[in-house]
Formats: sequence, C-alpha cells, structure tokens
Amino acid sequence: MPMATPSRAIDSTGYIVAVEDFRDEEYPMLRGSIYLDHAGTTPYSKSLMDRFAQDMTSNLFGNPHSASASSQRSTLRIEDIRLRVLQFFSADPEDFDVVFVPNTTAGIKLVTEAMRALPGRFDYAYHQLSHTSLVGVREEARNSVCLDSDQIEGWIAGRSPFEDDSDKGSILFAYPAQSNMDGRRLPLTWAKQLRTCETAGTKNTYTLLDAAAYVCSSPLDLSCVETAPDFTVLSFYKVFGFPDLGALIVRREAEEVFASRKYFGGGTIDMAVCLKEQWHAPKSQFLHERLEDGTLPIHSIIALDAALDVHSQLFGSMADVANHTSFLARRLYDGLLSLRHGNGEPVCIIYSSDPDAKTGLGNGPVVAFNIRNSLGAWLSLAEFEKLATLKQFHIRTGGLCNPGGIASALGLEPWEMKQNFTSGFRCGTDNDIMSGKPTGVIRASLGVMSTVSDVDSFVDFVREFYRDELLLPSINPEPILHTRYDSTAFYVQAISVYPIKSCGGFQVPAGVDWEVRPEGLAWDREWCLVHRGSGQALSQKRHPQMALIRPSLDFGRGELRVTYAGHVPRHLPTEITVPLSKNPTVFQAPTTFRSMSSRVCGEEIMAQTYASSDINDFFSGVLGVPCVLARFPPGGQGKSMRHSKAHLQRHQQITTPEKLLPTIPGAFPVAAEAPPSPPDSDSEKVRGGRILLSNESPILAINTASLESLNKEIVARGGKKVSPAVFRANVVVAPSSSGKPYQEDSWSSLRIGDRHDFRMLGSCRRCHMVCINQETAQKSEEPFVTLSKTRRFDGKVFFGTHMCYSSPTVGAGDEKMLMLTKEMQYPTIRLGDSVKPT
Repeated sequence: MPMATPSRAIDSTGYIVAVEDFRDEEYPMLRGSIYLDHAGTTPYSKSLMDRFAQDMTSNLFGNPHSASASSQRSTLRIEDIRLRVLQFFSADPEDFDVVFVPNTTAGIKLVTEAMRALPGRFDYAYHQLSHTSLVGVREEARNSVCLDSDQIEGWIAGRSPFEDDSDKGSILFAYPAQSNMDGRRLPLTWAKQLRTCETAGTKNTYTLLDAAAYVCSSPLDLSCVETAPDFTVLSFYKVFGFPDLGALIVRREAEEVFASRKYFGGGTIDMAVCLKEQWHAPKSQFLHERLEDGTLPIHSIIALDAALDVHSQLFGSMADVANHTSFLARRLYDGLLSLRHGNGEPVCIIYSSDPDAKTGLGNGPVVAFNIRNSLGAWLSLAEFEKLATLKQFHIRTGGLCNPGGIASALGLEPWEMKQNFTSGFRCGTDNDIMSGKPTGVIRASLGVMSTVSDVDSFVDFVREFYRDELLLPSINPEPILHTRYDSTAFYVQAISVYPIKSCGGFQVPAGVDWEVRPEGLAWDREWCLVHRGSGQALSQKRHPQMALIRPSLDFGRGELRVTYAGHVPRHLPTEITVPLSKNPTVFQAPTTFRSMSSRVCGEEIMAQTYASSDINDFFSGVLGVPCVLARFPPGGQGKSMRHSKAHLQRHQQITTPEKLLPTIPGAFPVAAEAPPSPPDSDSEKVRGGRILLSNESPILAINTASLESLNKEIVARGGKKVSPAVFRANVVVAPSSSGKPYQEDSWSSLRIGDRHDFRMLGSCRRCHMVCINQETAQKSEEPFVTLSKTRRFDGKVFFGTHMCYSSPTVGAGDEKMLMLTKEMQYPTIRLGDSVKPT
C-alpha cells in the first residue's frame, strides 16, 4: 500500500488514524497481537527493511579506516547520517558531536570511563527514578547520592547534596528525561540550573541525561546549547525498532571530560609507539574520532538512514507521534482507572501520573499499575503475564530495571528489599508478592504503532479476567475495621515478639498491624545467642540476666537495636544495631566458626553466626559468657528446619468432670473429645507447621482471666502477683467482661479480628523460667509453686496455650471458594482485635 502522508494520517485529536490501516499489512508479525511494550522495543516496518535491503544490495560498504572506494563510501554516508541525527534532535553541529555506541548503556559507560579517569575521580548524584544502568555508575564514583526531585531543587538553590563539598573535583549528575518505569517526566532545565547554581563555582558539574524512554514518543529539542545536557544517551531501536544502535550526544563545551580517558582502540589514534617507548597521539579533530573504538557498526548506521526516512514518511514528525501516543495514553489511563469490582473497589492501582494533570511535567505514554481483587489481595505478576501472553498481549512486568522507582512506588524500604532477596527473590522469578507487598509492577507502554483497538482490547481483557462482578454473601466487601471487642467474646490486650530467643520482648504498639507468618509472628525468635564452645543456644534458665537484653525493632532504619538494662562494661557501647535484612556478608562462613552445629531445645540446627566483633563482644561482655549472635533462616531443609511439637494434652481430652483428679481444684474444664497423638509424630508436624527458634509452637497465648485466678491463689498463699510478662506469651487475650479461668484449655480454634483463624495446638508445659522477673532478672518461687499445686497433671505443669495460623476458606453455604483476600495474603493482628473462641 502507498505510504500515508502526515496530513492524511492525523485526525483532529492528534491520533494517527492511518496506523489502523497499514499496520496489519506492514507488520504481519503483529497480527493477532496487542503490542504494549514500546518502551522495550518497537516492531520494525516492512518498508524500512525493504529500504535497507535495497541499500545493501545496491552498494558495497567497507571498513571506514581505509582509502578504498567502498571504505570512502562508508565514511561519507556515516558522516551524513551523523549530521542527520543532530538535525533530528535540533542540535547544531557547531555545538554538539555524536558518538555511535551499541546502546544507551554503552554510552553511559563511555561517560563513566572518562569521569573515572579525571584527577581526583568524581562525585556522583543520580535521581531515584534512574534506570539500573545509571545507578551502576555510583560504583565508579568517589562519593554517590540518590536524590528525589525536591532534593535536586534544593541543590539548585545552593544546598549541596554531598556532605564534604570542600574538594575542587568534579560532579556528574544523571537522571532520566522520562522514567522507564511509570513514564514520569523530569525537568530538562536542570542541566542549565545546576551549571549556574551557587555550588557551580566550587566544582565542575556535568549533567548526563538518559533520554532513551523519552525519545520513543517525544521530540527532544537540543537547539539551545545553554540549556542542553552535557551528555545525552539514547537507543535508536527504541524509536524506530531497527537498527540496534545507540548514541552519545556530547555538548562540545564538555569535551574536556574525555581528555583524561586512558583507553584507546583501533581507529582512534594517529600514531602509537610500542618498542622501547610507549607513546600515542589521539586523533584531535573530532571527539567521535577518539571515542568510537574499533570498526564502527557500519551496516547498523546505514540502516539508521533508512529508519529516519521511513519513520518520517509514515508518521510525520515526533511532535505528531507525541500527540498520537498522548491520546492513547489518556484512553488507557481512563479505561484502567474506571474498572471497579462489584463492591466498588478499584481493580487497578495505578502508579503513573494522570496524563492530563495540570501540575508537574506530565507523564509519557506509559501506564504502570498492579491489580487487586475485590478483597484487596494483590495479583501475582507472573500469573498475569502468563494469561496476557496466552491472549497475545505484549506487556512487561517486574522491577523494570528501575530499583529506585519501584521502591518509591511500592513503599519498599531498603531493608525490605534486602530481606526479599535473602528470602529468595530474584529478578525474573515468581516471588512477586512478599510480606504482603508486590515486588514489581505491570507496565503498558504505548508507541507510534499502538492503536485505539490495542488500548480498548487490553482494558477489556483486564475487565473480563480480573474484575470480580459479584461477591459471595459471606464476604464482607467493606474494609476491615478493627473493633475492640463485643459483649460475648475476648479481645487482644497485648502482643509481644521476642526477636532474640530468651531475651527481652518487644511490645507491639497500639494501632500497628503486625504480620502473622506461618512460623509465627513476624520477627519472633529469629535470633539466638550461641555459646562459643558448646554451640548450645543460651537461655534464661541458666542465664537469667538475658531478660535485661532489650531488643527493639526499628523499621525506619531497617535495624534491630539492642540495649542492656543492667551494668554495661565501659569498653562496650551502650547500644548495638543488627540489620533486619539477612545480608549474607554479615555472617561468618560455616567453616570459620566451628564445624559443629548449634543446639536449640535439644535439637541440632544450622544457624548463621554473625562475623561482627562489635556485636558478639557486646553480648559476651554484658552476660559474661563467650557467645555469638546467630540467626536461624526461615524455611530450609534438614537442620535448617524445625517443626512444632505442641499437641493436645491428656487433660484436654477428658470429657467428664468426674475423671479429673481430686487434687486439681477445678482447673481443667470439660473439653471436646480429641484423639491423642504423640508429640513428635508426623501428623503433629503437619498440624503445627514450621517454627523458628521458639520452643514448641509458632504462637503462645495466655488468658488474663486465668492469670487473675492464678494471682488470687498466689496472694492467698502469701505471695505477690506476677506479671503476664513472666509467661513470655506472644498474644495476651482478655475477656470483654468477667471471664472464667482456663477456658482456653477447651478451645479448638480462635478467630482474631474479622477473618483470621488460629488452630489451637495444646496447653503449654511450664518450667522454672516463669519464675524470672522480666524487669529485674531476679528469680523467685512464684508462679511455679502455685502452678504445681493448681495446674499439674500427670506430673507436668501447664499455663497458656499453643496455636498457629490457619488460612480460612471464604465461601457461602455449600459453595466454598478459595478466593484470596488481602488479609489472607498478608494476615495481621493488632491490639484491640476481637477474639472469638470455638
């Protein structure tokens, strides 16, 4: 079919209507496909390939480093195309030079290589929305900082982002013109502003602009040399689809940066001396002659000539392309935003800015989003991509090589990202929902070949497969409200976790949703102190002063902060910090500590010991015991895995009061019949699930009504009341009104909040450790003496109950369905939640 001219191809909205007509003919590979990943690559046109093939079969192109006719033909064509590239970006060849590179990343590396060779090296600042290729430059810099837009504006106002700004060295500042993750656009004026700001007099500040995502659909205007970046990098295949070629555009006033570059390749020097002396003379007329090492990608550059021609003939100017893609972006954004589940909740959580927003610089034709079901649970990116692929939608999911943008959009703290990594997350894996948060996004990026049909089909696809039309009656469509308690149940009075086994507890503050994991409450008993000689895990039974070790979870800094409430020797710090993330570099190699494994509650385990002398000396010093801090990795196999041992006790299986021993004054209520099982049987391992370093079960709970009854007995015998802290429970439940003691012995399950079910695993057998005051570390006889008189059965003493989380089945009547809810995906409890026993 004949080429469409721009005047006939564009309607009043700016949409290039001719794309609808010629795409199926020009792009047979797209038939049946919906292409929404133009930020990655654009399909090339048959017209372009025909033009390129004709050029290749009509001419002979040789190596430009020669005087032959074919070589000279290559040289002339390449220089003509170099000029065309500058004209495409409205750049004056008097002010700019173009260096051909394989891709955007290669251009970034070329600049980095030059900056690294400068005297005194360089400092580096980059925007948080930078692509990984820009982030990686920091490893070559002397100092580096990651900045958001407000911090950059502060820098322009005269507040240097570097702590030590006294050095007269150079600074490289890099940022994307458009985020490849969500399409957000950043000011192109930053280059001039930073060159003329108050800090410019102390250091040479250069600007590197990543224009790869921006130039796909927008005109980049470099006509003003004063406002232009010093270095601009881009990839042509993202604009035209072919050839696989990139460019580094250098502002001539910044050419000095490359003067210190060390390496030289073939074709970049006029002479080199090797024998007896080592000397060389770089080419000096044009910058690109010194930087284009070796033989140029001749045929790719020739193909660029055809790409520029065909693109202009088919689509007009880049301004026309910008209007076209903006129109489609608005349609896609509105379409996804309008999708609502039957309960009114949004289907898509969109991270890209509103294309029509009046504030800021707007958004490129990119819509980044995630999907939630009607109950608030995140959709797996891997599962979405599988179905999208079957339906022939070309989209991209995951981290998109934009770590800062992903972290900012998803609210991921650095320690959480490290935690995800050490828990098995890797780029490209199916671990895309971790700790209740997605690890990436879905990106639909529109290009010149996108059509209205593409956009509408994609919105219809999301509507058809991911919009929940109707909800089952038993599912509450409203957001969960954490009610304190009702008149017939219990409520959660306190929540505690014990990060370091046998050390002090961390009290969960009011109003905080605390994650419940299969192995117990988050952060409960992940660490322990191990004796250097025996490998035995330390406990308060032998070292009661461990109660004075007070861990505190600081999620803002991603640290476990530890203090000691007793005497701290002068040579030790008053506080140490341990990273929450399981960074493998902080642990000792298995062979450097000892070949023997550690032991916890008689079990042989493999734990990771910390290498830091500051950490280990602190614990050894305050306890007076040679020990090291160790962390038990969740999951694993063999000695890296433990199972619950909790099980129903015989007193919980008695069905008639007369069978109770007369020496136990009504302590054990009537319980439902339950088949006994040995504590270490395979059925109990399955029933209780995995645990970390807790003694028997994932979660321990106590009932304040039982504690009050116990304290009455203690006082009656002349003793003092004991605090609930001595029982080191994770969850303390209290009756909403007066409650009967020891009802927990007969509970088979609990529902905490509106939807979280917990299975009861059996009563907790107690030892003398309950006699240690958790505030003073002093020992006494109570409450064990009184418990032994009131709560002894078969010679064992019991108080409290073990339990584990049990995922509920959501459904109505006989129609059960496994519909993931937000709460099931990331179960949490908080103070004041209602507790309903069954």
